[in-house]
Amino acid sequence: MIQYQIIKPIEELTTFTDYWSPKYIGEMDDYQFKLVKMIGEYEWHAHEETDKVFFVLEGVMIIDLRDGQVKIAKGEMFIVPKGLEIKPSAEKECHIMLMEPKEA
Repeated sequence: MIQYQIIKPIEELTTFTDYWSPKYIGEMDDYQFKLVKMIGEYEWHAHEETDKVFFVLEGVMIIDLRDGQVKIAKGEMFIVPKGLEIKPSAEKECHIMLMEPKEA
């Protein structure tokens, strides 16, 4: 018999407190879904091999780009093209769902 699983991201977020440390919650084909809590600034970096999807579940996330900035609020999603250098940050605690290839 097939096991079906309901995933509740908001509940999963209550199970950890560390920041900038993505937690695996499921996968689809060759992609994984991860949750991350963030506050403050992260370093400049780029994902050379894959696009990166940020879906904001709570709060507001800021992504600095070398030529500008985007603010992503609760319920919004942003796709960062592979190779684009970014610096993510959040002034207050922010909860994000990421989707990325398994090897990322």
